[in-house]
Amino acid sequence: MYKILLAFRYFLKRRITHFAVLAVALCVFIVVVVMTVMTGLVSDFKQKNHDFVGDCVVGTESLVGFAYYEDFVNILENQDFVEGVSPVIKSYALISRRGSEPNKGLEIMGIEPVRHSLVTGFGKTLHYHKNDVSKTFEPAYDPNLLGCVLGIDLVLERDFKSRYFYEMSPVRAGFSISCFPLTSRGALSKAGAGLVDTKTFYYSDTSQSGLARVDSSLVYLPFEWAQRLCGMDGPTKRASAVHIKFKPDVKLQAGCKKVASLWQEFKQRKAGERQAYLLDTVTVRSWKDYRRSSIAPMEKEQTVMAVMFAFVGITTVFIVFVVFYMIISHKSKDIGILKSIGVSNIDIMELFSGYAFLVGFLGSCVGLLGGWVFLLKINQIEDWLFEHFRFQLWDRTIYAIGDIPNQMNPKVLGVIVLSAIVACLAGALLPSLQAAKQNPVEILQVNQL
Repeated sequence: MYKILLAFRYFLKRRITHFAVLAVALCVFIVVVVMTVMTGLVSDFKQKNHDFVGDCVVGTESLVGFAYYEDFVNILENQDFVEGVSPVIKSYALISRRGSEPNKGLEIMGIEPVRHSLVTGFGKTLHYHKNDVSKTFEPAYDPNLLGCVLGIDLVLERDFKSRYFYEMSPVRAGFSISCFPLTSRGALSKAGAGLVDTKTFYYSDTSQSGLARVDSSLVYLPFEWAQRLCGMDGPTKRASAVHIKFKPDVKLQAGCKKVASLWQEFKQRKAGERQAYLLDTVTVRSWKDYRRSSIAPMEKEQTVMAVMFAFVGITTVFIVFVVFYMIISHKSKDIGILKSIGVSNIDIMELFSGYAFLVGFLGSCVGLLGGWVFLLKINQIEDWLFEHFRFQLWDRTIYAIGDIPNQMNPKVLGVIVLSAIVACLAGALLPSLQAAKQNPVEILQVNQL
């Protein structure tokens, strides 16, 4: 009991302790705010990538695609762990708005909108056809025309709050899309004047995936037409990828292993087919592996940020060390009296360790409270700064970021608080050892009092 009472007494009587608490609180506040925002951005970015591709992708990077995808789709649709399957055509094309803009190189994706929306979040990204995905490629101004869906940044501009302003219905606009059809061997399937396949599609909707690179460079086309433009509609039809969604109770890695096993069996059965060589370039990947090139840089930034704030924690250790060294040097009389009445070295260390725990705990609570209040108002603060000083953390006309993430993660908070307390205990360790080793006979000498 005396250890608890003395720890509280030292905490209340020594003003320098308040400095240690404020230092811990400031460090916790900074780490909570920055890590909450960073964790929120990374989590949101991962979720958008997951929504974009589904759970698993069986596909190839080759522009030629792979054959017999229809047979494999049928196999997948009969599996009890698969909820949806969507074949996809992926390629590049020259696109120009009829009568105005010059050709621009963009990526095209051929999809069946209903099937693709069951596997991915495509349907939720639409604006005009969100409630009826089956009519995605039917322009509202003329359902008889062949439509296309444009990445939103190809059509609309963002304001400083990352908002887009839509018309009541899509503007009538035609786009000439030209592709270079390839044979299964990768050669141009046409020669001379007919080298390029060109078709006019009409703007029917926009897609806002929240991924800047996708929304500024991707055009969705009807699957059959994309297949035709890319030369994959021959006697043996080809596709670029098959996107798969697992049922809710299926774990990602387990589902991907089952798909990989099915693919190996399928590949062996097709080994004697004419275009079996195209299957050699096909891989089975989870959405995390498939989008690794996009996700990895943000994860690395998050790791670097965590390492940087680990150094902030080291600073806290030195601050607590200095504070406790000064306190113990002024409390030698108390230590001598305690040891003279039989208090052990371990008890002395426990006394000051409890004192350090109190500093770390209270500092963490103050920092957490300050961080929570700041995060609660962070978007209002940014709006005020922009209104008065034209300052934004991220330029919303460039980055696809809406509100700044401010949802605190209990696991992250737990790690931060635990780290702060451990830092305080580490900072108090050497001074506590010094106090425990002091000789009461030397401390209580008359000339030392």
